[in-house]
Amino acid sequence: MFTRAITRRPCRALINGIATAQFGEGTPDYDKAIAQHDKYVETLRGLGLEVLVLPGDERYPDSCFVEDPAVVMDGCAVITNPARDSRNGEKFEIIDAIRQYYTEDQIFHIEAPGTMEGGDVMLVDKHFYVGQSDRTNKEGFEQFKAIVEKFGYTASAVPVTEGLHLKDFVIYLENNNMLVTEVMDKEPQFKDFNRFIVPAEELYAVNSLNINGTVLVPKGFPKTQKIIEDLGYPIILMDTNEFRLIDGSLTCLSLRF
Repeated sequence: MFTRAITRRPCRALINGIATAQFGEGTPDYDKAIAQHDKYVETLRGLGLEVLVLPGDERYPDSCFVEDPAVVMDGCAVITNPARDSRNGEKFEIIDAIRQYYTEDQIFHIEAPGTMEGGDVMLVDKHFYVGQSDRTNKEGFEQFKAIVEKFGYTASAVPVTEGLHLKDFVIYLENNNMLVTEVMDKEPQFKDFNRFIVPAEELYAVNSLNINGTVLVPKGFPKTQKIIEDLGYPIILMDTNEFRLIDGSLTCLSLRF
């Protein structure tokens, strides 16, 4: 059960955020992004989480995607090593926030040549599935695995062949249920889960977010919404359109623990 979250407000520089057109094209509107982020924080608080909101950081256009520079869990936190130069400095700016919740001996770091971003890290019970992608390499995974095993977790690597991060293509909803793309549906490591394929035209909605039994779902994806509703989860529709334009999704916007 989540009780806390860390978020960071969007900065005006987000219009220069990394955009691959994976989820759509266009330039985000800062004022709309702020309104959507405020609603996101309000929703987390409404679901019982204590939310720390960090100020926007104009040096890093993508810094509102606070999930990427750290991975948090019971017992420890791992500061990652983002692969893109424009994002790598974010790992230094998240440390003070992490220190509010973890002692120094609970904080670990992924070191070069290892790279890792939190969007590639998916926890299911006590097991981490870690995407091997353009952002997270084998060395980063091996370092992460060695760290988390000290705290009773296990980890395995999953190839990401479709795009950016693992959690863009598979998400765990709890109760053994997963949302997957057609490619991830064939991943052997997921064969024992109840897998629900999200239509290709609704790819963005794979990244829905379970908060203590309620699922936050991107607004505007009715087929995925129905899949989740039919599974019996209460849902809250969230407008994250401005973040979608720079490859950002629901999980990207917070660290939850």
